[in-house]
Amino acid sequence: MCERTCADIQRTEREHGDSWAGLWEGAVEAALKHYRAFLRQPGRYLDLYFPASPHPESSLVDVANARDILQEALRSLPQPPRAELGRLVACLDAELRRRTLPDPHAYRRPRWHGEWWHRRLYDGEFRW
Repeated sequence: MCERTCADIQRTEREHGDSWAGLWEGAVEAALKHYRAFLRQPGRYLDLYFPASPHPESSLVDVANARDILQEALRSLPQPPRAELGRLVACLDAELRRRTLPDPHAYRRPRWHGEWWHRRLYDGEFRW
């Protein structure tokens, strides 16, 4: 990403850092790091993992939480940096859709009504 986009992201994180939005300083960078690391795993299909700790960054082990952070950043950024981050996230999303399977039982989870990335199979769940 260009320097201006990075600066806009940092400014947005600072402005929303104490809000319910879930952004904190470094949140977008951490979310991208976890999203990319998840997609670099070997294998054709991947299962999402539930977070093991309530600490904000360790919650990003669940790539759906990382994607939530990116979605909030996309909602909060002004147009030029939103478009640049959006292109990057769209590529990662396409890979996530390709390498994860929809969960036919997602409605049983509390966030089943959320965005599509919350309705993918998680580790240890029933696989058809």
